[in-house]
Amino acid sequence: MTYIVKDECIKCKFMDCVEVCPVDCFYEGENMLVIHPDECIDCGVCEPECPVDAIVPDTEDDPDGKWLEINSKYAELWPVITVKKEPPDDREKYEDETGKFEKYFSPKPGTGDE
Repeated sequence: MTYIVKDECIKCKFMDCVEVCPVDCFYEGENMLVIHPDECIDCGVCEPECPVDAIVPDTEDDPDGKWLEINSKYAELWPVITVKKEPPDDREKYEDETGKFEKYFSPKPGTGDE
């Protein structure tokens, strides 16, 4: 089992999870974070830190493996992030929205720890 980030993170990008991760397995995209499943040690400390419940075990809310695949793919392409940054100013507008992947996902990388 590993933890994964789902579309609740898109356009919200709270980074409380990054701050508590003991192995630095979060990677930053333009409008969301992902977890590298091969680096995640399954400790679970990140899950309760997410205010929009975007982090779940891959066995829980990912029956077709879509989010595990997305996390795996983009963790290889995006820069690692180990330091919490400020979330987007307009995040509250998107917090309760569903279907954000189809509407807003960006494959562009974030800036990482720059």
